[in-house]
Amino acid sequence: MTIYLDIVIIENLIMNYIILYATSIIAKRKVKHISIFISSIIGTIYVIMLYVTALPIYSNIISKLLLSIIMIYIMFKPRDIKTLINNLLLFYLTSFVFGGAATALIYLIKPEEVLTKNGIFLGAYTLKTVFLGGIVGLFLIAVTINIIRSKISKKDMFYNIKIYIEEKTVETRAMIDTGNLLKEPITNIPVIIIEHTLLYGIIEKEILNNLEEILSGNFEKIPDKIKNKYLSKLKVIPFKSLGKENGMLLGIKVDKVILENEESKKVIDKAIIGIYNKSLTKRGEYRALLGIDMI
Repeated sequence: MTIYLDIVIIENLIMNYIILYATSIIAKRKVKHISIFISSIIGTIYVIMLYVTALPIYSNIISKLLLSIIMIYIMFKPRDIKTLINNLLLFYLTSFVFGGAATALIYLIKPEEVLTKNGIFLGAYTLKTVFLGGIVGLFLIAVTINIIRSKISKKDMFYNIKIYIEEKTVETRAMIDTGNLLKEPITNIPVIIIEHTLLYGIIEKEILNNLEEILSGNFEKIPDKIKNKYLSKLKVIPFKSLGKENGMLLGIKVDKVILENEESKKVIDKAIIGIYNKSLTKRGEYRALLGIDMI
């Protein structure tokens, strides 16, 4: 069989790009196309080296793991190890789905000539399989995500939460919001969004009545005693939402939060609440929002 190097490069470049782009969609991360393309090129170079050389260094598991880390780092530029690992796992999940779809298509299409070289499939089928595998892989991922979402019942979407601040407590109902990815930028602690009217029993009204002034750095309306008490606990939480590209939310570090539903109970020692100065829902079904990371 004659194998053309340019075809191998194009095939791997296309598949790498599709897999990396799909990973960014699953991770809900906006990534520049140039970053995906550069990462795809690095993966393609590795495959070419794996094919044209017989050096063991290119085929061992450590080299492949390092390659994956480099590709993910170039594309996502994660800020910490935890985020890197999460993105890496999503990349492997997507790769396995696409790889499985492509391998299945190889046997369905039954090409007359199939060659494997250092674990790489080569043959006349490949370009067709690349595109078909990409389409099937995307379809499988989309269907799987929809099935998982449909399995989450309404009761699983709500928790009773109890917030503790200096031996004072407040209890309310919270909804899990998969779109709530807020984290305090310095400590990377997830943020619970809560209506400000619920906090009057545990936080001084001088703080709650002057949220905008505090966010702007104006503490004139805050007595020195209260200011000194809360200054080390106050956090500024940047956020983006529909209609508001760059918003700021005042956050306060609390002593403890307990999350509880019919099936589980979780105690969180490190928690930050983001104070929302409006109502989260007109019907009052819940008065706080939990990010998926909290549970």
